[in-house]
Amino acid sequence: MNYMVEQIHSLPELVEQIFDPLDETIRRKIDHELCLSAKRFYITGCGDSHHAALNTEFAFESLVKLPDDAMTAMTFARYAAGLIPQTGPKTNVVIGISVSGAVSRTAEALRMGREAGATTLALTATPGSPVAAAAEIMVDVPVPHFSEPEGLAVPGVRSYLSSQIGLYLIAVRFAEIRGLLNNEEAAAYRAKIRNFSTLLKQTIEMSEPVAQKVAKEWAGEEEFVFAGSGPNFATGLFSAAKMLEATGDAALGQDMEEWAHLQYFEKKEKTPTFIITNDDRDLSRAEEVAVAAKQIGRRVAAITPKTATNLINLSDFHFPIAEIEEMFSPVVAAVPGELLAAYLAEEKKEAYFRDFEGGRSPEGGGGISRIRTSATWEQWR
Repeated sequence: MNYMVEQIHSLPELVEQIFDPLDETIRRKIDHELCLSAKRFYITGCGDSHHAALNTEFAFESLVKLPDDAMTAMTFARYAAGLIPQTGPKTNVVIGISVSGAVSRTAEALRMGREAGATTLALTATPGSPVAAAAEIMVDVPVPHFSEPEGLAVPGVRSYLSSQIGLYLIAVRFAEIRGLLNNEEAAAYRAKIRNFSTLLKQTIEMSEPVAQKVAKEWAGEEEFVFAGSGPNFATGLFSAAKMLEATGDAALGQDMEEWAHLQYFEKKEKTPTFIITNDDRDLSRAEEVAVAAKQIGRRVAAITPKTATNLINLSDFHFPIAEIEEMFSPVVAAVPGELLAAYLAEEKKEAYFRDFEGGRSPEGGGGISRIRTSATWEQWR
């Protein structure tokens, strides 16, 4: 059984399972005073959690009309936290994301934000964890257990979606209380988020056959590039992460414009290159990049709705995604990369996470990498 594929198939049901309890928790935990006082967001995490922060930045700024600095936990904890402007109580809001709640760097980021006078919020599925303890407000993100063989680690797709939904619902909460959305409009946005279930199901059904075919044709490849812009730059990063975790192959997530400045000069001509767009603000550049990539010998796959016909015609493969508002598009745009990573691992007969061999160990959240036991800034500054 391909357990990563099984988890991807479970995503539509996951939305239905977590929406109501998560929405209720957010409305209860995030009060009017904080919503009305806020002037700036800092949203931080590591790995997939950082990608979730990045790809919801556009939604926060579009809905709440406040600046949102999405950055890695390391950058925030060791560099940005000390520079937070002293604008008054509850004006700076730091949201730290860690489903496991055990990532030491994210806990550190929350503590440093709190030390700097910010209001801190943990988005985690693990009450009582170091990340939860480091924050003033803990939003419990329910991630129901998914059955897989004991001891098998599967690249995370369920936790990533849960974090995204939590962040979108937080943005709607702030926008509603600040008067930027009336009750009816806020209810409509919540209905759109609940409807992710339907759109994920559509995307899986449309893209899975393509992923199976591409996995067979590109099984010999060992390098992949995923390019996106705006909210889908993070989709490129996340898709590359799933490829690395599932197959061990080199994979790069890149901003679409930066691809034209950098990967354009890579000497390996046939590197599979995925162009991710929601057929919106970045479409013209996506088409130009596709033309350039094909001209220099790249094999191009488009991850886009069926409406982007010119881009689709320029590409070797098309992974269809459901039509959705651009600020929410990372939810469905991540699915093709997830599916391809899962089926490529199957084709290549690769164990997820390299089976933690060669000095890699899951102990302590990464063994010698010490994801969960890393020395904190407070300990040695």
